[in-house]
Amino acid sequence: MKTIDNDIKRQEFKKVYLLYGEERYLIRQYRDKLKNAMTSPDDTMNFSSFEGEDINVKEIIDLAETLPFFADRRVILIEDSKLFKKGGDELGEYLAALPESTYFIFVEEEVDKRSKLFKAVGKCGNAIEFGTQTDETLMKWVGGRISREGKNITQAAYQTFISKTGTDMQNIEKELEKLLCYTMDKDVIEPEDVEAITTEQLNNKVFEMVDAIASHKQKHAMDLYYDLLALKEAPMRILFLITRQFQILLTVKVMGNQGFGNKDIAAKAGCPEWAVRKYQGQAKAFSLEQIKQAILDGVSYEEAVKTGKMNDQMAVELFIVQYSKG
Repeated sequence: MKTIDNDIKRQEFKKVYLLYGEERYLIRQYRDKLKNAMTSPDDTMNFSSFEGEDINVKEIIDLAETLPFFADRRVILIEDSKLFKKGGDELGEYLAALPESTYFIFVEEEVDKRSKLFKAVGKCGNAIEFGTQTDETLMKWVGGRISREGKNITQAAYQTFISKTGTDMQNIEKELEKLLCYTMDKDVIEPEDVEAITTEQLNNKVFEMVDAIASHKQKHAMDLYYDLLALKEAPMRILFLITRQFQILLTVKVMGNQGFGNKDIAAKAGCPEWAVRKYQGQAKAFSLEQIKQAILDGVSYEEAVKTGKMNDQMAVELFIVQYSKG
């Protein structure tokens, strides 16, 4: 991120930028920073954007060959194309011979670092991954935002807030706006303020469900599941999140057994460092073999639903019953 800020400050841009990763909020921020720095807001002649998997690579190459009209640069933005997963070889070869006046900005959620296109970006531009932010970064960001409003937040209130919102910065921003409006007449934000206004993420509900499964509290686990159904959550979405939770537990348990610290485990598992301790406690209730089998069973139930062999709601119920029985 600092490299992009420096490029913008110096007005010396790379020929190609690839912004990718899970943290979509930051990706959008830096996409817009680059776009606004490299083009004029009303310049529709020299800025083009494409989105989705159906884009025509030959059309983009033809456009890239066109000289800018009364401007220094032609900027082409391509988002969510999946070209870094498949079908990007032709564009990868083309990037090696880009015209002096043409610049590319790619925005993707997932990339294959072995792809020809990814390697081409590395040679002629800059690929920046935007992953889950560290506890320290999120704390500084939230604290700075609150401080600019002339307020403070207690440590307990912050921990309650971040445990409810998760680490997605877009969701944090949305919930922070609600919290600041709710505490408009207060100088210090306290835990009760967070409890009163902040919406708990689905992931937290799923964590509680897996906790109930691990504790063999079958009725409680089923009650949580039915609560999610009442909130119109799709059974397959719930099953996906349960399976992902077990995948996190697998990472936590394996790396913990190998002696890795919580910071390394958090980076690998894709969770905040403070959450590792919660996952470690949950993982103790399962053997390594049980966790691996739970992941396989989650995939099997999903396949059974997709092939019409099982009802989606029943699939999740069977999973919960299977792993919560004493």
